[in-house]
Amino acid sequence: MLTIHTADLLAPGGESPSLPGGAVLIEGRQIAAVELYDDLVAAHPSARVRRWPGVLTPGLVEPHGPELLEQAYHPDPREDLGDEPLTGEALSALTMTDARWGASARRGVQRLLAKGTVAVTGPLRRPAVIDAVHRSGLAIEPGPTESLLLPGADATFAVFHTTECVATVIQGRLLHRRR
Repeated sequence: MLTIHTADLLAPGGESPSLPGGAVLIEGRQIAAVELYDDLVAAHPSARVRRWPGVLTPGLVEPHGPELLEQAYHPDPREDLGDEPLTGEALSALTMTDARWGASARRGVQRLLAKGTVAVTGPLRRPAVIDAVHRSGLAIEPGPTESLLLPGADATFAVFHTTECVATVIQGRLLHRRR
């Protein structure tokens, strides 16, 4: 199935769109083409179209993966522990099992996806956390990386409107969208 995601395209480090009215054509897990929206729609009239406000750009790489996912607890909304991650003494006061670390990591990953994150830097050491990250589709990178929106590359990117992430796509899968 072909999908066209359209928004102004922004190259890494750019401050203004490098391709206003641009779009990426996704085939499976890869970018098949990067062109003007009108040209892609004309060439692929049966493709599904997703229109986004703002700019489409390679997603973010979170440099603090271990701190956010293995040294902080993301409370379940049903717990009476607040909305923010717990660290330090508050974390030490909890009884943390592998299952609890995994559930916390899943909630932490959802927060990251909602910010346009497509990868975290490691190393991650807790198997339950690593499993949660892998299942989410986020990549674990050994250090900072830069991805580009090019044909043949993984269809991994985020869309931002002003400062808010409106969509996160990893390997062609829409994993977050603002409601």
